[in-house]
Amino acid sequence: MSSFRKNVDACNDGNAPKGYCASQDYSEGSDYLVHDIAQHTNLRSGPHELLSRGVLGKRKLPVSPVKMLVGREGNCTGRGRFSSADGCHVLSRYLPVNGPRWVDRLQSRAYVSQFSADGSLFVAGFQKSHIRIYDVDKGWKVQKNILAKSLRWTITDTSLSPDQRFLVYSSLSPVVHIVNVRSAASESIANITEIHDGLDFSVDGYNDDDYDALGIFSVKFSTDGKELVAASSDNSIYVYDLESKRPSLRIPAHRSDVNTVCFADETGHLLFSGSDDHLCKVWDRRCFGTRGKAAGVLIGHLEGITFIDSRGDGRYFISNGKDQTTKLWDIRKMSSKTPYTRRPRDSDFDYRWMDYPTHARALKHPHDQSLATYRGHNVLRTLIRCYFSPAYSTGQKYIYTGSSDGSLYIYDLVTGAQVASCHGHEKPVRDCSWHPLYPMIITSSWDGVIARWEFPGSEEEPSEAGGRRKRKRKKA
Repeated sequence: MSSFRKNVDACNDGNAPKGYCASQDYSEGSDYLVHDIAQHTNLRSGPHELLSRGVLGKRKLPVSPVKMLVGREGNCTGRGRFSSADGCHVLSRYLPVNGPRWVDRLQSRAYVSQFSADGSLFVAGFQKSHIRIYDVDKGWKVQKNILAKSLRWTITDTSLSPDQRFLVYSSLSPVVHIVNVRSAASESIANITEIHDGLDFSVDGYNDDDYDALGIFSVKFSTDGKELVAASSDNSIYVYDLESKRPSLRIPAHRSDVNTVCFADETGHLLFSGSDDHLCKVWDRRCFGTRGKAAGVLIGHLEGITFIDSRGDGRYFISNGKDQTTKLWDIRKMSSKTPYTRRPRDSDFDYRWMDYPTHARALKHPHDQSLATYRGHNVLRTLIRCYFSPAYSTGQKYIYTGSSDGSLYIYDLVTGAQVASCHGHEKPVRDCSWHPLYPMIITSSWDGVIARWEFPGSEEEPSEAGGRRKRKRKKA
């Protein structure tokens, strides 16, 4: 029996808390795909076999840090050092769940948060036009305070260029603005102290009504920094060429708002999108000109999709859904002929102001193509985001998500167990970001607080909100 099967059986046998295990698809023809993600995760975060042997020679996991260090110093693997997987096995045990410690607070809802690729900068976007860029290495000093231009309702997304020279921010408007992060000015007030160039995502042929209705929910830089990809309220995906300063591609992608889109990997050929039509779609730009349709569709959510995060390998991604679940997908299970079928759902449900019906939590899509489903958090009020944990420190063995109950939840990718939860906000945690190198997570909430969660720390941490908060944590 595979270790993955054993872990899931442990959940089913009641050795993990009820409600904290992912439901897995073991239908014939998909079992090898489920096993594959377990093997990939083990290769990235599992210790060397010689370091994990117990007294009787049997493999015993997890391996304590002390034993790992003794094995390294004794050169029992013959390498004289830890491999990246060995390092991840040690580091991934130290979850950043001690806190909260305040980074900042504004009298405005925090909507987005993002570490730069090297972790030296942190970006936070707020509803009332404010974006702040913090220098993490200099004690979270505000490096740049940006006052956005032409805002409609809120800042919906931000994205740093790969070289960290530019920041783009979007709103419920067809114009995305770009700011020079490295300019000398610490205060960047749109078109007063600095120019915020507008990048118009509308295409030729748009009339005034079309233009006014177009809003951008999500925007991302390509890995080469030459393009932007955006998800919009006109059911479309846009690709914007920064060199020509115009949209290079518009894809009528879904039957409802496209809430999220991202590049699948560093090549930029594949795109993943998610919509209020409850579908995830895969787009291959290399053949789009001839086919004009999605490379494949993945179904399983019962309600709209709020966010998608790619594992970066062009194969796996996760999605948050308004059906109160996070799902794991493998694009090898996608179908190019999947029809738009009716699914069991509560037709009166509106996530913006209603609680999810209790009876609906037991519903499942009859043609669910996901590999796993993670439950325990709440996806209500806003487009709450989820992510894979960092490759460098954890081997992407966890996924984590904000929640409308003011908490952060961390799940084991393979077993589905909820390994930790952080409770410290008074309103929904819309976004969160795990430092790419260190055990640190930042949560951004509608209570206006940007909070830091770290390891190490004591069981109790001071909170700017007053008093001391007892940390609630589930053991892995």
